[in-house]
Amino acid sequence: MKTLRLILGDQLSESFATLVDINPTRDVVMLCEVVEEATYVPHHPKKIAFLFSAMRHFAEALRARGITVHYVTLDDPQNTGDFTGEVQRALTLTGAEKVIVTEPGEYRLQQLFNGWLESFTVPVEIRRDDRFLCTAQQFADWAAGKKQLRMEFFYREMRKRYGILLEANGKPVGGQWNFDKENRKPPKKGLRGPKRLSHKKSAITQEVLALVQARFGDHFGDLLPFHFAVTRAQALAELEHFITELLPQFGDYQDAMVKGEPYLYHSLISAYLNAGLLLPLEICQRAEAAYTAGLAPLNAVEGFIRQILGWREFVRGLYWLHMPRYAQLNYLQAREALPAFYWGAPTQMACIRETIQHTREHAYSHHIQRLMVTGNFALLAGILPEEVCAWYLAVYADAYEWVELPNTLGMALFGDGGILASKPYAASGKYIQRMSNYCQDCAYDPEVTTGPNACPFNSLYWDFMARHEDKFRGNQRMPYVYGTWAKMGPEKQRAIRAQAADVLTRMREGRL
Repeated sequence: MKTLRLILGDQLSESFATLVDINPTRDVVMLCEVVEEATYVPHHPKKIAFLFSAMRHFAEALRARGITVHYVTLDDPQNTGDFTGEVQRALTLTGAEKVIVTEPGEYRLQQLFNGWLESFTVPVEIRRDDRFLCTAQQFADWAAGKKQLRMEFFYREMRKRYGILLEANGKPVGGQWNFDKENRKPPKKGLRGPKRLSHKKSAITQEVLALVQARFGDHFGDLLPFHFAVTRAQALAELEHFITELLPQFGDYQDAMVKGEPYLYHSLISAYLNAGLLLPLEICQRAEAAYTAGLAPLNAVEGFIRQILGWREFVRGLYWLHMPRYAQLNYLQAREALPAFYWGAPTQMACIRETIQHTREHAYSHHIQRLMVTGNFALLAGILPEEVCAWYLAVYADAYEWVELPNTLGMALFGDGGILASKPYAASGKYIQRMSNYCQDCAYDPEVTTGPNACPFNSLYWDFMARHEDKFRGNQRMPYVYGTWAKMGPEKQRAIRAQAADVLTRMREGRL
């Protein structure tokens, strides 16, 4: 039976479930660039260019194996603009009698695929995505009966399951599971990250860049310069560069933020991992090998592996456990519109300005910028979760809803009411002052809470805590916060809350 095998833009693994039993002389692999996927949020031009170029290179790699590929470019005059139309058109063109797909990463596409089971006139087989290390069912089994789901305990189970950083007796290497306390150093003066790789742009990539500039040049973000890896070989080079040149320092400074340094010692491989060019277990094993060989310290290796084997698998499991209800949650009843400075409008807040600049230029900012700068501000100001989530999904090259939504709604905004995090990750300007050098050139003073030069994060922090005291006072991690608030007294409290109201007014009016 001739089979049409559809590969999505984040499924670029030659060992992928859709391809494992392919008959090269009979079957057809399909990839397509559709405008619906590029515009359901206004994706960063770099993100679109990375995926289109990676898809086209992946198609060439399959052709080199003798596999027939039906590839639909965005500018094909016959392109219908969506997956359903293109698969139906491909069935007619190829004469295929069956469709094979693998489960997508996003709920909306899963619903689309499920609909094909009824609407298509040929059989549709939906396979499990075995690139992840914990299936949705395995996660649901682990979560069953638990009042709270905490990543730390899930992570320990995953370490045991895959034998990562374990002694022969099953105990964790180094005597403890988590070395996060050793991974929070503020930036030392003059801290700079090493030079990063820049990959030669093939004719395929050049063609894609021209297409993206013509079709999506009005989207937020700079298309050029373009340094992304777009093949598995290039992605493996990125991984090796990180392991040998950056991992030794990654642990110490993974939470640090430095002006003019978007990367520092971060890996930059998340876009490649989430698109399928790299696989999670090979990454974890390569990092573990660096520790075993004495090339990287345990705190760095464990912290890096925890992000992949622990956090990445945890948020995916949580996403599928709670969708579609999860996307509608708004526990704190946040209602403010997303401020224009998230899209590059001027702001006097140096930390926001720097993070947005990194985002615009690179389709990237590291996890502390996302969580404790843009995410923290959105939390404190009460920005509508739907708008915040759509922004994160649009502007980052590694963002797909399965990973973006729990991280944004749950971790950054506490919009899920504690399904993911045990407390809101709220912080005043003093956190940013401690973990960055942003405040040195800011119009606002992180040491001041009220007055014209007061850091907006400070009054917003206390106002946030006061607004939601009924929800957080009983949290076992919050007594100190509310004790400090009570000691301020009514007059000071009123002044802080008036300052916060003024901050929100200036935010709405574009004067912050």
